[in-house]
Amino acid sequence: MLYVRGVFTGILIALISFPGASPAQQAEPPASQQGMGSMSTPTTGGAFAPVYDSEHRPITAGGFVDTGTVVFQDITKAAGLGGWRHTMGGPAKDFILESNGSGVGLIDYDNDGWLDIYLVNGSTFNALDGKEEPPHAALFHNNHDGTFTDVAAAAGVTNDRWGFGVAIADFDNDGWPDIFVANYGKNRLYHNNHDGTFTDVAEKAGVTLGNWSDGATWGDYDGDGRLDLFVSGYVHFDRDNLPYPRSKAVGNADCQFRGVSGVTCGPRGILGEPDHLFHNNGDGTFTDVSEKAGVADKNRYYGMTSVFIDVNDDGKPDLLVANDSTPSYLYLNNGDGTFEDDSYVSGFALNKDGREVAAMGIAVGDYLNNGLVDLFVSDFADDMKPLFHNDGEGSFTDVSVRSGIGQYWVPFLSWGSEFIDYDNDGWKDLFIASGHVFPQADQHEWGSTYAQRPLLFRNIRNGKFDYVPAVKGSGLAVLTSARGAAFGDLFNDGKIDVVINPVDGPALLLRNVNPDHHHWVELKLIGGPRTPRDAVGARVFLRADGLRQREDVMSGGSYISSNDQRPHFGLGDATSAGTAEIRWPSGAVETVRLSAVDRIYTITESKGITAVMCAAGKPCLVQHSAPRSAKPPVRTGASTAR
Repeated sequence: MLYVRGVFTGILIALISFPGASPAQQAEPPASQQGMGSMSTPTTGGAFAPVYDSEHRPITAGGFVDTGTVVFQDITKAAGLGGWRHTMGGPAKDFILESNGSGVGLIDYDNDGWLDIYLVNGSTFNALDGKEEPPHAALFHNNHDGTFTDVAAAAGVTNDRWGFGVAIADFDNDGWPDIFVANYGKNRLYHNNHDGTFTDVAEKAGVTLGNWSDGATWGDYDGDGRLDLFVSGYVHFDRDNLPYPRSKAVGNADCQFRGVSGVTCGPRGILGEPDHLFHNNGDGTFTDVSEKAGVADKNRYYGMTSVFIDVNDDGKPDLLVANDSTPSYLYLNNGDGTFEDDSYVSGFALNKDGREVAAMGIAVGDYLNNGLVDLFVSDFADDMKPLFHNDGEGSFTDVSVRSGIGQYWVPFLSWGSEFIDYDNDGWKDLFIASGHVFPQADQHEWGSTYAQRPLLFRNIRNGKFDYVPAVKGSGLAVLTSARGAAFGDLFNDGKIDVVINPVDGPALLLRNVNPDHHHWVELKLIGGPRTPRDAVGARVFLRADGLRQREDVMSGGSYISSNDQRPHFGLGDATSAGTAEIRWPSGAVETVRLSAVDRIYTITESKGITAVMCAAGKPCLVQHSAPRSAKPPVRTGASTAR
């Protein structure tokens, strides 16, 4: 998040209008006009006029409608998640370490076919010093009846460190998902013992690091069939040199936001923590190859969310890193164990105005159904959130304004986000979770609030999105200071649900109750000998009812979180499930005909459909469909898939 800026040369954009809302005053001048006696903390777009709803509430905590379609329902308490609470430092948020929040990981840890929920927790300085019991992470086991039970203590995954990101993957190809937790202090790598328990093997694996690791992603960057680990570093937080306003750590400067002194300092003015790429040696250990691979982050930018994803469709996973208040990274995979820094050339480093943004999260998805993954970057309040259209061959254009969604986002400070097809019409929509970092937001006329409501935008199929109003009493009207968010089909009913991890509060479980009756399919992929067992890195293209949709199997994304790894496809009113073309990380390309809609198919590389689950987890008769191999397609300007 963008806390401390020095000289700012932002561009003041015209006032934003909201349906049913009105601006209260003219925008404040950008930081470059506010004087040089302090470290200013504005966002990169300038300071905008507050926007209020008809009841004079800031639009981030208002703008509700009395009637309309209820898309999400808050079932946190009914599902059994209400008793857990996230804790990160104190309520005043004196330090940046206390503000960023933690991620969510969706994981079927016991291989029963139902997603469980891992919620990372923070900590306190007293807990780090052994003066009080540390906050515990939660592992909520799915009871298959709409409820969950926290089994973290019995499973051995409470972390008990100052936790931030989480990445789920089967790093040793034993068929059971493992958990990596990025911490301030030593990281954790929880190996799944196959009996409902985990063992922390981070020390043996060589991935503990030691200062502030923020986000993580797994991917087989060198094509050896084993998942490698990338860990983003945020800031180097020194408890012996704490970044108070006017402290030595920040050059004796004050820390301001919109002219208010004494807010949290950073990240600007604080030394960054470098990123790390760990190569999987195949024996339970990893080797740091950051320098060799060309992803060492020599600039020490403030890394947050990272994700391995094939952006140029050449069959090799590329690497994205959302950097806070500094240019974001896009590394193209060269196919020889190294990456090319294509951040600026690709158009991903900066927004449409040529500025870096306070990038927090990354949503990945083909919202145009043209076979290419597009990118959404969540960022600070008072700024447009970039929506990067994939122009092909690894090039991107920020289309946030012409997409029809940029105007709504400026007052919101956004974190976890994802492209999801919430109504199963075959077109990916966009969900955004938000919350401010400064508690002072509730005390000033900034047009923003500390706790904020989620945003949902519906894809209207022409490259644009429509805002979905928040109905009073629905999940979209819940106020929370959100951070991490994970997306997946928690109830095996074909609808994508949302789990949000706020800072200093109870988790939020939003069940998708949209009243559509559209059909869908989901795929659980199992890799062969030359593919990671959990198929991370696989690309799936589904042809059905005249549409060709794309889904990717990923570990990481949103905001330092891990989503459901089962590709999900909405089918609309189609009664035929169509044909899935699977491009495995091994380089094999197979097509599999899906026999019926509203099913969760398990597909094993070279074996075809090996299991089927009907809606709500009911078993189905397996109708075996042998895969048909095909040669990988060759795209102009791209190499052949492995």
